[in-house]
Amino acid sequence: MEKIDIKSLNFDELKEEIISLGDKAFRAKQIYDWIHVKLVDDFDEMTNLSKDLREKLNEKYELTSLKIVDERISSDDGTRKYLFMLKDNRVIESVLMKYKHGNSVCISSQVGCRMGCKFCASTIGGLERNLTSSEMLDQIYKIQKISKERVSNVVVMGTGEPLDNYDNLIQFIQILTDEYGLNISQRNITVSTCGLVPKIKELAKADLAITLAISLHAPNDSVRRELMPVANQYDIKTLMEACHYYYEETGRRLTFEYSLVEGINDSEENGMELARLVKGLNCHINLIPVNPIKERNYKHSDAKFIQNFKNILEKYRINVTIRREMGADIDAACGQLRKSYMDDHFSE
Repeated sequence: MEKIDIKSLNFDELKEEIISLGDKAFRAKQIYDWIHVKLVDDFDEMTNLSKDLREKLNEKYELTSLKIVDERISSDDGTRKYLFMLKDNRVIESVLMKYKHGNSVCISSQVGCRMGCKFCASTIGGLERNLTSSEMLDQIYKIQKISKERVSNVVVMGTGEPLDNYDNLIQFIQILTDEYGLNISQRNITVSTCGLVPKIKELAKADLAITLAISLHAPNDSVRRELMPVANQYDIKTLMEACHYYYEETGRRLTFEYSLVEGINDSEENGMELARLVKGLNCHINLIPVNPIKERNYKHSDAKFIQNFKNILEKYRINVTIRREMGADIDAACGQLRKSYMDDHFSE
């Protein structure tokens, strides 16, 4: 019999399971606390439970625990990148970034990605599978245990398209923000999407206070289709309609991620197009110097072009920042460390 993934159960689901074992409901809170607050990896560590109950838990349930394969620490800014192995020997990556306002962790939502964005190492090799809620959670839990510091902000912007793993994503958010768990504020969670319009609309109805980040990367359809295959399914007009719908339903300001690629999307005309595109929408634009990867012939824009692009947007009174490059010396961009590991261990 296949064991139940206990770390992926929300509190109410866990309570039902414990009652079905013939135990009292209050035990569920104790177990939930061991898993999601004390972050234990073994039922036998749950010392306030009876030996009989621990044996039942071991027999019926699986307690997901990722294995750390590699840790790299940036000598530039202290950014830490982790490579974790799953129980099926697949690998995923996560990043810890330390800021004055707290520790932020960027996690993966899938093993690989099927979205095919041309400038991203995550999509090379395609999608292998979705991550479970517990595998998403345990990236945060392991990093918090390793660093011995609390994680205050979570960004679901690593390998994978989160909205392509929608049900597990929602369960992950509910458990992460549960008052009986780590109780991270929903306002401190950012979810990125390349623009899956139906799922954006579904997320708008999910009654969450998270930040939605749209990977836009182009101000028009022709450029976006060159960079992102998803643009062939959902044009910019359709995507922007979904963004307006999301804001109307949630009242939450949107973020637009815009990776600047030299000679592709960084001209003055592109900047003015982008300003016109987002006019009237409560949003923030995050300009990102694209991370060069050896499999693609894209280079990030010159610093002068980046600053000029920012100036154009500010002229139109658009809220805009340039993302600080972090961890460049440790393959910190999405998918780079995992790709390097796969090349080293599985290349012919």
